[in-house]
Amino acid sequence: MTDRKVRGRFAPSPTGPLHFGSLVAAVGSYLSARSQGGEWLVRMEDLDPPREAKGAADDILRTLEAYGFEWDGEILYQSRRRDAYEAALDVLRQQGALYACGCTRKEIADSSVHGVEGPVYPGTCRAGLAAGRSARALRVRTDNAVIDFEDRVQGRQCAQLEREIGDFVVRRADGFHAYQLAVVVDDAEQGITEIVRGADLLTSTPRQIYLQRLLGLPPPGYLHLPAALNVQGEKLSKQTRAEPLARSEPVPVLWQALAFLGQRPPPEWRSATRADFWAAAAVRWSEACIPRQSGIVLPDSVVKNNILEQGE
Repeated sequence: MTDRKVRGRFAPSPTGPLHFGSLVAAVGSYLSARSQGGEWLVRMEDLDPPREAKGAADDILRTLEAYGFEWDGEILYQSRRRDAYEAALDVLRQQGALYACGCTRKEIADSSVHGVEGPVYPGTCRAGLAAGRSARALRVRTDNAVIDFEDRVQGRQCAQLEREIGDFVVRRADGFHAYQLAVVVDDAEQGITEIVRGADLLTSTPRQIYLQRLLGLPPPGYLHLPAALNVQGEKLSKQTRAEPLARSEPVPVLWQALAFLGQRPPPEWRSATRADFWAAAAVRWSEACIPRQSGIVLPDSVVKNNILEQGE
């Protein structure tokens, strides 16, 4: 890790426009990479066509440009990476780590305990499909794997996969590849050295590390930022009706994202040009100042309008 050039990334899903929570992740990953003289890539995680919003990918890129983000290299689209994901499945298959599952979601929910992200798969199909059942999804065996890692903001993390998650899906019943597999393959392909993203994805990290080990891929470092929450304690998202970022006056919103991340930007930065804002923010960036929290509740003024009044 110490001999590799720092390379970060921002990987939005095109399910809708960017909102303040998305911006926090983009700002954190961008400044972490740039403050270390590293590169920053953009990847479009368009793995799930039924959930995608028409035109959202282009809208996201236009918003990033309006906010002054400058990325390195070409945009990678996961929808064009099917062959790479199938090759990774072949490696898992050769290791005996992969098996077909014929269970429906209802069957799993009816026969399992609740884990960190819903029902824990009970291993029903581990020994093979029952008579008369056909394959639906592909799962990877977890076999009591314990994943222990250090997150640069959230601290030491430890997960027992079989107990907390169960054997997890790497290719879905609808034929689409699962996020956990795709992100691991793509991070390795793009040479990503650090993953800076919201803490809402912290529970995904043990599965990704497990797949990295099975596939023999280099592990990146992890930094999970506090997630932006509404007053109900829900993560800002399209589902929770977070307002899209306006493109007309980006610097005050960038200022607020920086303040959210504990960087204490001076008030005069609100009226700076984009270029001056980014230059100053990269120099002043401090990982040590990021709040050691999994989430921070925002006032309605930010959730609805992406702004805070001076002094709030």
